[in-house]
Amino acid sequence: MEENDILLSKIVEGIQEKKGKKIVTADLRHIDSSSAQYFVVCEGSSAMQVSAIADSVREHVRETAGVKPFGYDGYQNAQWIVIDYGNIYVHVFLPEYREYYKLEQLWSDAKLSVIPDVE
Repeated sequence: MEENDILLSKIVEGIQEKKGKKIVTADLRHIDSSSAQYFVVCEGSSAMQVSAIADSVREHVRETAGVKPFGYDGYQNAQWIVIDYGNIYVHVFLPEYREYYKLEQLWSDAKLSVIPDVE
């Protein structure tokens, strides 16, 4: 498995640990103007859950893959938290902010993969 594939799977596991919903991965490797190779987008139902999902991703990836993010932002209001892993950006949204910013549509020329929700 490639390093990015392992990191992607650990990120998704971290999201699923806190019941993050509507997980989508966007493969941006063939898009020259992209600042990352992958985006992972998901949502939580409340600001508290958005924060918990972001915390879970950071902790799970650190514990299982030994990788710390380069940075993260958005905890102040927890409407949209982004975590920067260099080649991979993780976006955790409240549903209304995800709908407003429409990242999946913005990067519609990327290869999008939907990860089924864990119940």
